[in-house]
Amino acid sequence: MDLPVDADRLRDDIEATAAFGDVDAAAGRGRTVLAGTEANRRAREYLVDRLDAAGLDVTVDAVGNVAGRWVPEGADSEAAPVAAGSHLDSVPEGGIFDGPLGVYAALEAVRAMRDAGVTPDRPVVVVSFTEEEGQRFADGLLGSSVAVGERTVDEALALEDDDGVTLGEALESIGFRGEGRLDASGWDAFYELHIEQDTALEAAGVPVGVVTTITGITHLDVEIRGEANHAGATHMHDRTDALAAAAELVLDVEAAATDVVDTTSDSAVGTVGSLDVSPNATNVVPGRVEAGVDVRDAEYGSMEAIVDAVRDALARLEDERGVDTACSRPFDLAPTPMAERLREAAHRAGEAAGLETMDLHSGAAHDTMHVASVTDASLLFAPSRDGISHNPREWTDWDDCADATRVLAGALAETAGAE
Repeated sequence: MDLPVDADRLRDDIEATAAFGDVDAAAGRGRTVLAGTEANRRAREYLVDRLDAAGLDVTVDAVGNVAGRWVPEGADSEAAPVAAGSHLDSVPEGGIFDGPLGVYAALEAVRAMRDAGVTPDRPVVVVSFTEEEGQRFADGLLGSSVAVGERTVDEALALEDDDGVTLGEALESIGFRGEGRLDASGWDAFYELHIEQDTALEAAGVPVGVVTTITGITHLDVEIRGEANHAGATHMHDRTDALAAAAELVLDVEAAATDVVDTTSDSAVGTVGSLDVSPNATNVVPGRVEAGVDVRDAEYGSMEAIVDAVRDALARLEDERGVDTACSRPFDLAPTPMAERLREAAHRAGEAAGLETMDLHSGAAHDTMHVASVTDASLLFAPSRDGISHNPREWTDWDDCADATRVLAGALAETAGAE
């Protein structure tokens, strides 16, 4: 089914949202919209107004998840709905498409169905999840974690930011601490449209991606303990330099991930993204380093291979450099496959619209990962210019936004039983 998406209406909504929390940028258009802030309030209120204007029944749950429900004339109001959406929050100085495209593409899909007189036989829900980016509360995917029951409402509301403000207090202050809990397990299916944040679509010249698997993610917290000592008075042969050992670890992680790419899985990545050096003084040999390691792939076995290589590297550093090490794994999320029936529906929608689609995996986490644990879920991508995201230079051409929304709308309509 090819539905008449209004590209100008979609663009107007995304550009209006871009004004909330807008930041000065040397190039591109940036925004900072953290959960529970004034900018977040304005973005949420605008969304509610647009949902109301489209005739959707709007609810806000206790953790601020916003949902607009459309029950078409003649549809079974008790049938499990098909849902679609994303998020409105951003990283500091992020771009204007990450999140809002998925929210307003879902709304535009509903408007396109209504404009065309298409009436699905089950309800359709447009969703905006709270705190996807994890920049103020928790580590990300917060609202969806509550919606699937992985985190309780009380646990979420008690989370604090760096200033000791709880999520509950922040939502209360902007008028978006609602009631109850959005329950994703009651949905028949869920779609999320997102910018790719990579270059596969751009390189292939394809306007829409259909994700097969969302990457797994493992975080390792590594501690390397040496001995702090005077930088001038300590002979080079008498040092136990924790930072020098950490430098080797950084290269070992890079080498391990590269080896996996060359031999097993070309989508594997390994990153040492943070170092905390103590005492962090120019004239002191570093005595302790805390390192954060991020490992991702669409194949869990490949992730395990990199993790094993990290542990082997730490054992070698203990033997060769005399340091003590510790390694914990506080976060471990297996790769998430997308539902085949929804992927097929997306490909059919692309064909009906005369738009090429291609399969690919997602190297970033999305709310769809959580939703897929309780119902069928699908993730669609629109191209990202140069693969840039979380940056004011993040850009997806407006025509690509509209084309991807056409595929979303067609897939939603088919899945919701429209004829």
